Amino acid sequence: MTGELAFRWGGGELPSYLAYILAAFTGCILVMLYLHQIIPLVILFGVVVAVLLKAILRNREDALMIEALGIAMTMYLIMELNYQADIVLIVAAVLIAFGFGYFSYRTRTADVSGLFSGALIGIILIVFADIRWFLIMLAFFILGSVSTRYHYREKEKMGVEQKHGGARGYLNVFSNGVIAAASAVLWGVTANPLFAALFVGSVATAAADTMASEIGVTGGEPYMITTFSRVPAGTNGGVTILGETVAAAGAFIISVIAFLLGVIPLPFVVVGTVAGFIGTNIDSLVGALIENKGVFGNAGTNLVATAGGGICGLLLAMLG
Repeated sequence: MTGELAFRWGGGELPSYLAYILAAFTGCILVMLYLHQIIPLVILFGVVVAVLLKAILRNREDALMIEALGIAMTMYLIMELNYQADIVLIVAAVLIAFGFGYFSYRTRTADVSGLFSGALIGIILIVFADIRWFLIMLAFFILGSVSTRYHYREKEKMGVEQKHGGARGYLNVFSNGVIAAASAVLWGVTANPLFAALFVGSVATAAADTMASEIGVTGGEPYMITTFSRVPAGTNGGVTILGETVAAAGAFIISVIAFLLGVIPLPFVVVGTVAGFIGTNIDSLVGALIENKGVFGNAGTNLVATAGGGICGLLLAMLG
């Protein structure tokens, strides 16, 4: 409630979210004091989820109820994980993730919901894994941003450009990053290196799919992946030779970066590349068979694809 009042007092602009964060932080501290324990991670994720839900729900009539439920569930989950993190690491994660999120917002590569959802993903990666995992996700973001701006005017004329000038919102961030975040949590809790393969496979898929979609669409009339018949540019499930080529390149780049940063061993570069390429084509298949029927939108397709690519990476690593 205190956060809601602070937000309305600020008029709904970006400074209002800062006021909301401060009010939510105060509220979380009071809750922790009432419970006679102060757990920094619980407070941190409670506050971040609170402001993220505010950015998503804005002025919906049921916003307050959903926010309260989401915050309570998040804080309970973090408490149950009982994961210990150094306070210096937590502060560094907040500064890095929010700094990058704000930069993305100022450069119009993310909207407000994209700012906070990206910060949440970044904090999870840094706290539960380490900064190297965040840098790999950052590499995906850079590849995606460059690809989005590739021949943007030409894509506008074709009617297939990324809307809002390429600014990403929470749906795009979560559909491409939630599997990566889950991988980081699993790795942090278990220290099992197989979850690094799950992570790289999902991020490689996200990068490969974004590059295939944004660059491949300029590669001539696509073929439907299920029938190989010609379809208009921008059709879900349509693929081009250029798109498949840059998809493989994108997956390879992410995998090489992961190797150079020491997140995966050299043999896993092949694993990540293959997983990313497979994940991209899972995206095309889901788009052709399910998304075109209106079962779910592009975000749902991306989520299935990154999950598929991540699982492929995990299975290939197990077989290797």
